[in-house]
Amino acid sequence: MEPTDHFDDLLRLVAILRKECPWDRQQTHESLKDHLVEEAYETIEAIDEDNFSELKKELGDVLLQVVFHSIMANEKEHFDMGDVVYAIQKKLIRRHPHVFGDTDVENEKQVAENWESIKLQEGKKSVLDGIPKQLPALIRAQRMQEKAANVGFDWPQKEQVWEKVDEELQEFKETLYADERQKQKEEFGDLLFSLVNIGRSYNLDAEDCLRAANRKFIRRFQYIEEQLEKNEQDITETSLEEMDRYWNKAKEK
Repeated sequence: MEPTDHFDDLLRLVAILRKECPWDRQQTHESLKDHLVEEAYETIEAIDEDNFSELKKELGDVLLQVVFHSIMANEKEHFDMGDVVYAIQKKLIRRHPHVFGDTDVENEKQVAENWESIKLQEGKKSVLDGIPKQLPALIRAQRMQEKAANVGFDWPQKEQVWEKVDEELQEFKETLYADERQKQKEEFGDLLFSLVNIGRSYNLDAEDCLRAANRKFIRRFQYIEEQLEKNEQDITETSLEEMDRYWNKAKEK
């Protein structure tokens, strides 16, 4: 079998693997959960690195997961790939009445408001329904805040958001003197939540920003390790002052 650029050929290929490959044959929706998450994050990494060659491959890996789950569901007569394609098209058409209907909108904010209103009409009990509990906490916090803001639950002025950050920071500091571990965790969580909110008020994505900060820390710390290795120094025996000098040099690069 030779690769093609036809979607139907991908469906046939995965169906063959399900029948003839021992590993593929043993997989279930449950066993592939982590693979789906891993492929999604590898795709994000390719986007962050602006690497379109890798992005093409990673999107293929994500697509494979979608096809794999659809074929396994079809084997149990739950649904097939056609049902998946139909369902997403139906949702997109229904939730874009300003494109496919007679609803008028003037800006992105009204589109988001309509989206949440339509979801409630579909039977959602809460605006916050549909945000997966498994999402990383920063992403989940941002999505919760965005959804609440779409229905008007948001500070109208940035100054109010800053005041909340200052308030949460002070409350967290106060717990440090009380030595109440549970209260410290609670107030630190509130502080993080408020920091996500201040970033959102400036159109910053908390998860993206922290990922970038992590990459920067890794790059600078590894520079310290490289310099110490060149000088045949043991990092565990190196003073903080000396490591800090290398750190500052890394910041210049």
